[in-house]
Formats: sequence, C-alpha cells, structure tokens
Amino acid sequence: MCGIAGTVNSKNTNIDRILESMYHRGPDSKGHFKDDNVVLIHSRLSIQDVNNGCQPFKIGEYVIIFNGEIYNHKKLRGKSTKYKYKTDSDTETLLALYIEFGISIFKEFDGMFAFAISDRKKNKIILGRDRTGKKPLYFQHKHNKLLFSSELNTMKILCNDLNIDNEEVYSYIRNGFFYSDTTPYINVKQVKPGHIYSFDLDTLKLSKNNYFKYIDYFKKEKVYDFDYARNKVDLLLHDSIKSRLIASDVEVGAFLSGGIDSSLIVAIASQYVDQLKTFTVRFEGGYDESYLANLTAQKYGTKHTVIDITMNLKDDIEKILLNYGEPFMDNSAVPSYYVSKAAKQHVKVVLNGDGADELFGGYRRYIPHANNMLKIAKYLTYIERFLPNSHQKKSLYNYILRVIKMSKKKGLDSYNSSAANIFEDIYKFNDTSTFVQMDEMIRDLDNQTMTDLSKSMYLDLNLIFPSVMLKKMDIATMSNSIEARSPFLSKGILEFAPTLHDKFKVSKFTTKVLLRSLSKKYLPPLLVDQPKSGFEAPIKKWVEDDLRENVLDSLSTGSYSSTFIEDSFISKLINKKLPISDEKRAKALWSLYGLEVWKNGHN
Repeated sequence: MCGIAGTVNSKNTNIDRILESMYHRGPDSKGHFKDDNVVLIHSRLSIQDVNNGCQPFKIGEYVIIFNGEIYNHKKLRGKSTKYKYKTDSDTETLLALYIEFGISIFKEFDGMFAFAISDRKKNKIILGRDRTGKKPLYFQHKHNKLLFSSELNTMKILCNDLNIDNEEVYSYIRNGFFYSDTTPYINVKQVKPGHIYSFDLDTLKLSKNNYFKYIDYFKKEKVYDFDYARNKVDLLLHDSIKSRLIASDVEVGAFLSGGIDSSLIVAIASQYVDQLKTFTVRFEGGYDESYLANLTAQKYGTKHTVIDITMNLKDDIEKILLNYGEPFMDNSAVPSYYVSKAAKQHVKVVLNGDGADELFGGYRRYIPHANNMLKIAKYLTYIERFLPNSHQKKSLYNYILRVIKMSKKKGLDSYNSSAANIFEDIYKFNDTSTFVQMDEMIRDLDNQTMTDLSKSMYLDLNLIFPSVMLKKMDIATMSNSIEARSPFLSKGILEFAPTLHDKFKVSKFTTKVLLRSLSKKYLPPLLVDQPKSGFEAPIKKWVEDDLRENVLDSLSTGSYSSTFIEDSFISKLINKKLPISDEKRAKALWSLYGLEVWKNGHN
C-alpha cells in the first residue's frame, strides 16, 4: 500500500513536498523517476516483497508506480511467455503483464489498485483503478499538463491554481458525496472505478477503457439453487480470504465486530492462520459489541484485543476530517480513524467486511424494494401530513414514515431519501448539471430488465459505496499507515453476487439471507440473527454536547455554508425551529460543520 503522484509537462515539481504530503501512505521508503517530461513519485508501505519491491519500478522503456495489492499475481505470472521475473513483487507482475498483453490484462486482476505506467514505446501514460474504486486516484488535465496523485491534499501541492467548484460543493451538500468522477475542485477529477485512462504523451489526448461494469453481472441469468449459491459463496470467500492472507510478508490481522460480515471473515481466516490477531473496539459512552465479538474470538482461538477508545474529539476532529481533502459527511469516519490508529500498534494489515451489505443485501432500505412496499405505500401518502415526526431512528414507526415519504419520489429525490437522507424533505435545492445527470442515470434504470432490489443495490454500488464507504476506509486506515483488505470485494464475489436471486439477499424482512445461512456453519447462534449496526456514532451527543461550541461557532452568521444554504434555514436548524427529528437535525448540522472544517483548511 502506497502513495503515488506524478506530472507530465510540469516544470519545477516539488518532489520533497509531495513526498511529505504522502508520508502517511508510505512511511517505509520513497523514490521518484524523471524522464524528459514525465515525473513519477512514490512513497511505500512495504507489504509484499519488502526487500525488492521498491518503486518506481522499471522494465526497459516502461516505468510504473503502484498503490495497492494484486492478490492473484503469482498465478497470473504463468501467462508470461517473454519475461523472466526477478522479484516476488506484484508491482513487477502488473508491469510485465501490461507490457506483454496491454490493458486487456487488467480485467484478470483480483485486487485493489491505482497505478500509473509510463509507456515510452507507445508514447503514453496509463492511469488505472480497481473495479470498486477502493484505491483513489485524482488528476488534473489542463493546459497540456497532467498532474495526478492518490489524495486531494497532494493535488493541492501539485496544482498552483486549485479553485473550488461551487456547483459540485452545492451538489455534495444535498447528496452527501461527490458524484462519479467529480471533486470539490474545478478541473480536478477522479479516475473512475473499473477504468483505464490512456494519455498520449505528446498531445495528452485521453482515451478511456471501462473494463468492469456492475450492470453486466446484474443482468446475467439468475442463480436459483440456494444450496449451490451458498456453497459457491463459501468457496469464493475461502479463496478470497486465503489469498489476502498469503499475499503479505507481514502479519495480517482482522477487525472483528459483533456482526456476521467480519465474524465470517475471522472464522474462515482462522483456518489458515493460527491465533489470528483480531481487534474489537469499545467506545466511551456508546458503541460496544465486544461481548458478541468475543464469542467468535473464543470459538476460533484468536489473539483477541478489545481496544477501549476515549475520543478526544475537540482536539482531533478537524485533523480527522481534513485528512479527506474534501468535505466528508459520514460520521463513522471518526470511529474508523480511532480503531485504525489503535490497530496500527499491533499489525500493518487488517481484513474487514466492507462490501457485504452492498453485495448481499444488508441494508434495511432494501426491504421496501424487495417487497413492493413503495407501490403499496403510495396509497397511504394522504395521511403523511397528519403523522408526527419520529425521534427514534430504529423504530418501526420511523421506518414506515420514511417508506411513505419515499413512495412519492422518483429519480434522484427517491435515491437521496433512501440513502444519505440529510436534507431531503426539509430544504429545496435548485437544479445543477450534476443533479440532472444523476437523475437521468437513475431514471434510465427503469428501462433495464432488473428487479427493483437489483436497481437499488446497483445504485449504491455505483454511488455511495465508492464515494463514501470505500473512501472512508481508505483514508481512515492510510492516515494511520495501515492497510485494509476486503475479502468480499474479490473479483469472484463481485462477479457472482449480482447474479443471485433476490430472495437470497432479502426475503420479507430478513436481510442478507444467504450470508446468514452460511453463518450458521461458522458462527455462534447468537450472532447469526443480529441486526446490522456498524459503527453507530453518537452524532446527536456530539453535535449537542461534545462539539457544540465547534459546530455553533463554525455556522455563525457569514459561514461558508450560507453561500449555498439560506442563513435563515441554518439559524432554524441550530435553534431547533424545524419540525424534524433530533437525529436528522444532528446529521444536517454535522454535514455543514464538515463543510466549514474543509473550507477553513483549504484557505
């Protein structure tokens, strides 16, 4: 795991400053390569072939810088007919296979990656990103100049004229994330997940190749045999976990919560590692799944550590949020940062359960789509105005109320009401080009031969998952120089899970049906039927108590947020003058507070 950056046709590249900005992503070694108009820069967190895997890595006229891991790279080496390998590094594998097979080889990689290849033979520079977007890669293509890096904070050093894109920030406030390849900066984009970008080194003309599309697998013939499907997922998980354990020259541990996703991973990983190191967090005044996690730890004899975390939010919150280089609204970024920091004291690599909910139907918001509830709820919309607000986030009443409201909506309105649900129903946004694009993309799904559940899951995998969930984990771990590996995001599972019949994902009011069934083979009974919880941050307490002064001071009259949201609305939000739940109010204030922290850090 590493940090990468580079330039084409840029004078006076400050290599030392760039390396310093990426130090947390790769504190073990650093290097750079200069050739005519190309500069490639790399900071390394040494995981595979610690002694020989330094970068930039050169083979003849080809040079690569690489962030990530290719778990099946040893197997793929058998495809080489013209090259004799000199190291055990997956970086060498990636470059050698590209030289022999071109960009078509990338669809065979199982891993997480972002890379840049200088190809002097074809006079190109190639930027690539993994299927899901687990590893980030930003770039600016402007005035016959190309600048790119792993993080937006590094882009601020690379670019002399980094200006805020107010329209995209406005879109972010409503959505809770930056859509597709957009960022908060003008002319700064992301390489899209599952894409290869090729730039001509003379003209910088760009061509794109999309080597992975979720929709191709959602539209495949469905698997109806439950026993076959469960056994197939079992085998795929074993292969994925084993490869993520083997592809490391340092010890690999695992995050362990009380849920089935991480518990399944620990159960299977324990078959390949004696006394696997596992980590559960217990947060002061709130989140505690240590009892449930301990059941799995005891069953499999892991070397288990319960980490008691006292959060010093007043001192740490701005640093945590500024790590993202953009406004970031997911409050679970805070506990994710602390658990990563604590785990770093014990291991350099951890396994996690990211992707299980999105691929196997783990969210409660999928239940209405799986059970035709929205069409039924339309007949109840007339009573909504008579119903009081709910202040209990997980209550049945709150759930019914949300479904009724969702039933009236289409396109982007419907998605935001289902997903982030920050300002929906309480503030009216004007249209932007991004809103129009998103709305068209969502409505176009109506023309696809997919079930309502598949459409909902497809949207999550393309929207909030890479832009929030994966980004959160990348920054939380890498800001602490620790690597997170996600077995549920293996090539095999990404291609198989979308083909499962809906009832293997959500059946009536039960989520993650297939994974729960598989869990019975491995886990203590008490865990199998536990509802999803995740890092339940006490956001209401933070906003009204721990960080009250921070939030109120940042949102006083003349705040940056008032550039986009009316002052009168912000004032009503602060003073509890809006007819909304306390939880929704806290989420809205937290989102705007994050925006203020980012803007102050940008200045």
